[in-house]
Amino acid sequence: MARGLRDEFRPMLSLAAPVVIAEVGWVTMGIVDTLMVGPLGAAAIGAVGLASMLFFAVAVFAMGLLLGLDPLVAQAYGARRIDDCHRWLIDGLWLSALISIPLVGCVLAVSASLPAWGIAADVLALAQPYLTILAWTLPFLLLYAAFRRYLQGMGVVRPVTVALIFANVINLVANWLLIYGRFGAPAMGVRGSAYSTLVSRALMVVFLWAVIRRRERDTQPPLGDAPLALDWPRLRRLVRLGLPAAGQATLEVGVFAAATALAGRLSAGALAAHQIALNMAALTFMVPFGVASAGAVRVGHAVGRRDPRGVSRAGWMALLIGAAFMSAAAAVFLSMPRVLGGAFTRDPAVVEVGAALLFVAAVFQLFDGLQGVATGILRGLGDTRTPMLWNLAGHWVLGLPLGYTLCFVAGLGVTGLWWGLSAGLIVCGVALVIAWACATGSPFP
Repeated sequence: MARGLRDEFRPMLSLAAPVVIAEVGWVTMGIVDTLMVGPLGAAAIGAVGLASMLFFAVAVFAMGLLLGLDPLVAQAYGARRIDDCHRWLIDGLWLSALISIPLVGCVLAVSASLPAWGIAADVLALAQPYLTILAWTLPFLLLYAAFRRYLQGMGVVRPVTVALIFANVINLVANWLLIYGRFGAPAMGVRGSAYSTLVSRALMVVFLWAVIRRRERDTQPPLGDAPLALDWPRLRRLVRLGLPAAGQATLEVGVFAAATALAGRLSAGALAAHQIALNMAALTFMVPFGVASAGAVRVGHAVGRRDPRGVSRAGWMALLIGAAFMSAAAAVFLSMPRVLGGAFTRDPAVVEVGAALLFVAAVFQLFDGLQGVATGILRGLGDTRTPMLWNLAGHWVLGLPLGYTLCFVAGLGVTGLWWGLSAGLIVCGVALVIAWACATGSPFP
């Protein structure tokens, strides 16, 4: 088994590396937004972070539904059913179209309700218009997710990486123009950052669609032969598989959105420190998250070709890569927390609180990586229910209530909130690795 793991390392890494770059590129867009509004003050940093988290608490559910494409496309491709891959892409596009408008309405409703949340007035004044603009990026995100899952399911990952790099460049330039009013553009402040995000996400979709059209020109059977009609039985199958994945993703992102809202009730400085540390933790998490996507594809391909040993090797290798990186990330957080915080703000009070939060983040890095990768490889098996249930238990039954108690009852402030979240991540990480071992009947070699 040890030799089998070594044989799995190269193909896993070659698939995971471009996906990881794409995931890092994805979260970098949010970090760039935070960095570029930083000179506007702590309220701007907190507003961008709060609005982004609330947006993703809704958007991640819709994008999570499309995670069902991972095992369906990967297993069809592993069985050499290209026609079925094409049909799953069409089904993913139908699902994206059907859920876009209702969820845009949901984000707009969240934005309209913000005044009732008890958020600091200076943060609220900036967060509400930012979130309203972000709502209209949701249809583009869903199309992007469908195109990406289709390409990744067939092992085509480099175009996704290029799309994210391209989008980051556009977002950076548009931020510079619209936040501060360069070259005659209006100085829109925080709203300019939201418009930059809208433009970059729309261009990502155009880019990936062009890639698919170009790649499929000589495919047999051609993509154009795939039926375009809405197929309800296939759509129901996609939703049945994607719904628990959507629930798991929503529970995980939602708990951090709830924590962000709670931090917003403390002060603009506490919220800014929370957002800075959260950006750092989100950035490191993108590596195991990318490895999880690669692991889901490798596991799905092995399932499709009926190779149980290949399933086991792919899963354990993905877990090893994720654990190794997150251990290194924890060491970085412990060794230079004030340097990392100082990149976002010169406010010494915010930097000091951010350093304390990065210490907590260092504690949960390994477990966060394990739960992220385990979620992906279980998805490759077609199991999206187990991660959802453990996320519910770890984050919402344990983590958030404990964090609330430590923050507001024990008086530990935002640091107490993070210790509660850490406890939930530790539970999820341990439980999902055990679930993987039980599902494959293969304890760690």
